[in-house]
Amino acid sequence: MQNLLHNLNPEQLAAVTLPAQSALILAGAGSGKTRVLTTRIAWLIQTQQVSPAGIMAVTFTNKAAKEMLARLSAMLPMSTRGMWVGTFHGLCNRLLRTHYRDAALPQTFQILDSQDQLSVIKRLLKANNIDDEKYPPKTLMYFINNAKDQGLRAHQVEAHDPIERKLVELYEIYDLQCQREGVVDFAELLLRSYELLARNQPLREHYQQRFRHILVDEFQDTNDLQYNWLKLLAGHNVVGGGALFAVGDDDQSIYAFRGANVGNMAAFEREFRVQNLIKLEQNYRSHGHILDSANMLISNNSKRLGKNLRTDAGHGEPVRIYEASSDLEEAQWIIEEAKSLMAEGSARRDIAILYRSNAQSRVIEQKLFAAGLPYIVYGGQRYFQRAEVKHVIAYLQLMDNPHNDSAFLRVVNFPTRGIGSRSIEQLQAAAGQQGISLYAAVPHVAGKAGSSLANFVRLIEGARFETTQLPLPEMVRVVLEASGLLAHYQGEKDGTDRVENVEQMVSAATHFVQEEGFGQNAPAHLGPRAQAQSGAPIVSEDGIEIFDADAPLPTVMSPLSAFLSHASLEAGDAQAQAGQDALQLMTVHSAKGLEFDAVFITGLEEGLFPHESSAREMDGVDEERRLMYVAITRAKKRLYMSFTQTRMLHGQTRYNMKSRFFDELPEEALKWLSPRVQSHWSGNKKSAWDEPVFAGGSDNKIAHQIAQKASSGPGWRIGESVAHAKFGEGVIVNLEGSGSNARAQINFGRAGVKVLDLSVAKLDRVGR
Repeated sequence: MQNLLHNLNPEQLAAVTLPAQSALILAGAGSGKTRVLTTRIAWLIQTQQVSPAGIMAVTFTNKAAKEMLARLSAMLPMSTRGMWVGTFHGLCNRLLRTHYRDAALPQTFQILDSQDQLSVIKRLLKANNIDDEKYPPKTLMYFINNAKDQGLRAHQVEAHDPIERKLVELYEIYDLQCQREGVVDFAELLLRSYELLARNQPLREHYQQRFRHILVDEFQDTNDLQYNWLKLLAGHNVVGGGALFAVGDDDQSIYAFRGANVGNMAAFEREFRVQNLIKLEQNYRSHGHILDSANMLISNNSKRLGKNLRTDAGHGEPVRIYEASSDLEEAQWIIEEAKSLMAEGSARRDIAILYRSNAQSRVIEQKLFAAGLPYIVYGGQRYFQRAEVKHVIAYLQLMDNPHNDSAFLRVVNFPTRGIGSRSIEQLQAAAGQQGISLYAAVPHVAGKAGSSLANFVRLIEGARFETTQLPLPEMVRVVLEASGLLAHYQGEKDGTDRVENVEQMVSAATHFVQEEGFGQNAPAHLGPRAQAQSGAPIVSEDGIEIFDADAPLPTVMSPLSAFLSHASLEAGDAQAQAGQDALQLMTVHSAKGLEFDAVFITGLEEGLFPHESSAREMDGVDEERRLMYVAITRAKKRLYMSFTQTRMLHGQTRYNMKSRFFDELPEEALKWLSPRVQSHWSGNKKSAWDEPVFAGGSDNKIAHQIAQKASSGPGWRIGESVAHAKFGEGVIVNLEGSGSNARAQINFGRAGVKVLDLSVAKLDRVGR
């Protein structure tokens, strides 16, 4: 027994050896919670308080369950094969397989994953002649799953309008169809298990007597149905009920959008009359300055159970903060710092670059690719490999070469436009008979199929005609609209990330033509000879080499062709395979549960992190702050934070204010780095202001002249930070007029963008 306990700190030891009562273990980041959970199970078995069959351990990932079982096997000379250790869905599946008759399921029932579930819903809508534009399949899927996560069947859902009543009706039809086909979705596994235990008293009492010890990991991520399921199994309000050992961290609850209820921790403490609340505050991961930053930041949240992380590892390096003039400069700075870390001996796999939104990765990936640094996008694909981005690329490929059959098949019916598999079969047969491309074979298909296919061809040709003289970024914008892709993703209930990713293609095109020297206004379709005559740069096929317009004319690529080649090269690069030593790129959500020697947290600007959507949600900023806390506590030795004065997102240049989170960090733990181009745009009191600074390289001089012409009032300048009594701190993004007609457009972050009359508005300079 002593071997099990000998390396535990006092708090861990107290948690492991608690009596058989319900307990809440508040486990801070890096405090050894997995060790506490597995050691608790081993200790209960070794001291013969329970047999292995009397324990249920619930995790949120299969990986965590496997790790727990592996550790138990190493601790005790026993087989863990029959132990009930697994995820909520895995354990519910096991319960339903054992009692399928009582659950009214066939013995061989099958589980639908998300894609399977969506296919079933599409079939349902088609079979019932339901307009899938009025009732999009994904919207219905979200509605059904959300209701199930709340423990509600169709007849229990309150409908407040005709649309909701129809969704409830479709939910009921969906349930009947699944029952008829003998299939269950993920949400059904849990709801069906809960209903089984709730209505079957003998069965419920059997499992309450069997599982005298129930241990739950990541308790802060439970939703209402999961918590109610646990209460049934633990015999809540039953005399002599089982002991529920809940381990979690309310400061790391970041999945409200999935239905997680951070309030379950406080509810558990109250409803189970928990007498044993133990805080694991000794951190074994991070140095002191990193933990001090995390502690001070999260202390600004209310409704928390409260804890303070500490370490014996010393203060370590200060948290480095960098202000960049643009997202391109931010990405370049990250590369330079990463190279310095690698020169000091850090492995690439131990360096993580975190961002709030997937769309931010594009600029970072672009710079890493150009620098020849291998990277892996963790928990997702590279930017140009993402499905929504590949759809945009496919439309662009058809604009450049309509005979690309792969591109044609990808988007001919996406978004859906009534071209089914039978129509495609007819088209493929016609193309095969004529020996031509699918695009060229469209006139050879008759009837309704031919009409629908012809409409698609007209869409492509219309977009080609409309964009003949447009530059590449504008072409991309037209394609997003004309194709219906943007509207499609905007219509998805959970399509925010996809909308951001497809809109980011406009930024990708803008940066590409800038960096490759095409010029902002060079037509995307511009041919070789016209390009040479215009004096625009020419690009060769090998190496994308830039030639002077008067040089001998090589075979060239239009901006569109060059961009598509660039996208294919980046997407197809095989240098960063799984398991290789590569820089780790990921969203903050994906980073939860991971740790790295060095962490970069990028894009710390108002509206991005915290995200602008948080202002519209109850406790939204608290959730964003917890997300920032998670990001900070991923770092072991080095932590970097960055923000930019301007950032191009969705094709628009944003003038930014630094995140409010900087004001919630301990000054003594920070080191503000001097940027190459200092400005006062962010309101950072450490930056000096001399002259207005503009992004855009060679356009700086022109922009400077415009700014001087537009300067109004007592020396106001674009980019200057100001304070207003009502709206707070802001950044001047535009000036117009003069004298009594002078007006300023000011981005006040949380208060939004305001246009103020400078002869009336009372503005103060910030930081002077």
